[in-house]
Amino acid sequence: MSVMEPDVNAVLPLPRECTFTENDWRVLARYWYPVAIADEVKDAPVAAKLLDVSLVVYRSSAGKAVVARDLCFHRGAPLSKGWMENGEIVCPYHGFKYNCEGACTSVPAHPNSKISPRLKLAMYPAVERYGLIWTCLAGGEEPRLPDFPGWEDPDFIRILPPSFDIAGSAGRQMEGFLDVSHFAYVHTESFGDPNNTEVPQYKVRREGTELFADYVSTVSNYGKGQNIPVPEGFLWLRAFRVFPPFAASLTVHFPHEGKLMILNCASPVSARYTRLFCPIARNFDKDAPVEDAIRFNLQVFSEDRAMVEAQKPEDLPLDLLEEVHIPADRTSIAYRQLLSELGLGRNYTS
Repeated sequence: MSVMEPDVNAVLPLPRECTFTENDWRVLARYWYPVAIADEVKDAPVAAKLLDVSLVVYRSSAGKAVVARDLCFHRGAPLSKGWMENGEIVCPYHGFKYNCEGACTSVPAHPNSKISPRLKLAMYPAVERYGLIWTCLAGGEEPRLPDFPGWEDPDFIRILPPSFDIAGSAGRQMEGFLDVSHFAYVHTESFGDPNNTEVPQYKVRREGTELFADYVSTVSNYGKGQNIPVPEGFLWLRAFRVFPPFAASLTVHFPHEGKLMILNCASPVSARYTRLFCPIARNFDKDAPVEDAIRFNLQVFSEDRAMVEAQKPEDLPLDLLEEVHIPADRTSIAYRQLLSELGLGRNYTS
């Protein structure tokens, strides 16, 4: 399977106020992204935004997730401000109803008249996985989602922090997630050690369209204040796996065969605004309150957000000559090269 797959739908109209270059938007629209936490989509429609396209997420009467453009074509009202009736979404302006296939089933002002076939919502595919609802603006039939085996493993518990907004680009957020040399400076309040700054050598390998990096160091992943003893000579393995364009997993190997798995999904709301979704699974501390894990991860997210929102340029430069690199940047260099191969422009806008 080539890096350029799936095929782009060239007839897709650009969003009215698109913050991406046309080329970059069309490349990114091919891929699947999470747009909502599944448990938050219940009896009312939920507004979302992806690649500058306003979306509404709701459920059919059978509980199936539905994703559509957040627009009633009658007078342009946002359907996310409406409500649900018997598995159909109701427009808040004039009461038009639409079923889960997007077809209009009722025009209250003219109950006995034939309904125009033009009264049909712009629909997108929807898949529910890892506690999230995913979609693809180009309408890809086969969902190509990241692999996250811990979520389905009965030996692991599931933890899903709330979505986390970042006033920065998805590319910059992703690169921060993959970075191994910032722990001692950005995460000193959560888990980093300012006296442990050295980055040991590591390698990055590529398999198809994915990247893999196994990073071994003495930097502990226990949070500050936990005071949990670590076996003498224990080395922490952090195994990264990158799913382009904006998802990556991290498996942290703890003592006594413990594993913590994190799936970082940077969903590009716009070119310089990102909504982070981050399912987590672990096979230890199963009886510990999940609220503690959520609180710790939100602290880490906040520390990273402060840096991502302050970086210049705001966009992730794909021209490797635009910034200076060190050996610790091997993963981010390979990531930038991979994004270039996807067809994104050198002056990348996300």
